[in-house]
Order: sequence, then C-alpha cells, then structure tokens
Amino acid sequence: MQITKLAPEIIQQKLIHLDNWTLNENKLYRNFVFTNFIEAFGFMTKVALLAETMNHHPEWHNVYSRVAIHLTTHDVSGISERDFTLASQIDGLL
Repeated sequence: MQITKLAPEIIQQKLIHLDNWTLNENKLYRNFVFTNFIEAFGFMTKVALLAETMNHHPEWHNVYSRVAIHLTTHDVSGISERDFTLASQIDGLL
C-alpha cells in the first residue's frame, strides 16, 4: 500500500477526532503524564511493541513520569494516515 502525505486541511479535520493530540513541529504531538517512572516506562514499552508491529516508530522523549511523542512519516516527509492510526492505537493503550 502506498503511503501519501496528508494535506494540511485533512490533518486539521482528523485532529478533531484525536483528544489531546496537536500539531507541533509539523508532527502529531501528545504529552503524557503518569504517576511515576515505572508507569511511564511501562507505557513506552507497550507503545514500542505496538509500533514495531506497525513498522512505524515514534519520536519520543521521557523524563521521569512524562512521555512526549511526536509522530511523522519520514518516507513522505510529513503526516500520513499511518500517524493517525498509531496515535489512535496509542490512546487505546491508556
């Protein structure tokens, strides 16, 4: 299946359906806050396994109880449907 970069207006329409996700640096972005490092790391482990099954890996940053995730599709130099699918599945892990 060919991956295509989504137009800005399509991205804005799709963002309406993703709670707490925004655009940051031309990527889908969400910041997660957990009770402690173990919860944050456990969440990252679940995301890593999910991302690996999709062969679509996030850019992320972790400091103690916080996990920041940026999603973009490097193959198209922008946001694709894959990013929205992964974002939705990440939300499903919560």
